[in-house]
Amino acid sequence: MKRVAISIGDLNGIGVQLALENHNSIKKMVEPIYTIDREMLEQASTLLNLPIPEDFITIEEIAPYFTIEPAKVTKESGKYSFASFKRAVELAKEKKVDSIVTLPIHKKAWEVAGVSYKGHTDALRDFFMVDAIMMLGCPKMYVALYTEHIPLYQISKEVQNIENLTSFLVNFYKEIKERLKESEKIALLGLNPHAGDDGVLGDEEKSIIEATKIAHTLIGEEVYTPPLVPDVAFTPNSRKNYRYFVAMYHDQGLAPLKALYFDEGINVSLNLPIKRSSVDHGTAFDIAYSSAELNNLSYINAIHYF
Repeated sequence: MKRVAISIGDLNGIGVQLALENHNSIKKMVEPIYTIDREMLEQASTLLNLPIPEDFITIEEIAPYFTIEPAKVTKESGKYSFASFKRAVELAKEKKVDSIVTLPIHKKAWEVAGVSYKGHTDALRDFFMVDAIMMLGCPKMYVALYTEHIPLYQISKEVQNIENLTSFLVNFYKEIKERLKESEKIALLGLNPHAGDDGVLGDEEKSIIEATKIAHTLIGEEVYTPPLVPDVAFTPNSRKNYRYFVAMYHDQGLAPLKALYFDEGINVSLNLPIKRSSVDHGTAFDIAYSSAELNNLSYINAIHYF
């Protein structure tokens, strides 16, 4: 059975509840190891009024203990969630686990804790000095992002960087090719409305086409579509033909994905020497440590991916 390190996320949010409530189901699929100190686990367990399973394996000495403050952004919770994540990555580096699954962090908590990264993928790029690729979705539809957390005004410049876009397209294909069906194409989105209308509404599509041609030469076959019109790429008829999509920017791909599959989507980091998947939802401070019933589809799918 595969061993999976599970970083606990922001302890002021819902991550630890997901871990406790779903342990008995998870352990039938993988051998989970949770990067959380026993003392912090017991504190959360008491607040949630949830028992700790006897076989709930933890990793000690993560970070200084602190008092959990449900639904609050604190530097202590940010520091702890980052330390929990780093320990999970270390376990994967040391080959002590087969993959890692990350529960939700709060970006603002990382910021106030002095963590310089905007999120998990940003940190992983720095840890391994590689161009990690962010892909989100579920078995029905996955969306990879060429650009992620950058302002909209910078995206056009990035799309016109043919060298970077070519590298992205080649690396993404290599990461998912074993999951593609025979003759299955990857849907590549244009940037502009109507995919530029042959330059009438912008010419960034010329760069996308050029990068695709080079990528196909390097790959040895045509695996990507020409730039698709973004506002029809995710319509039902289009989704009959494609499961994997490449979006040029964050909201272009994630707005339709979350409208369709918010409860079951996951976040996967590709092009890394380790395997990492994550829930694709936040800390849900509005329901943290309440009696609310949590949807576990995203967590279960993240465990299943690798």
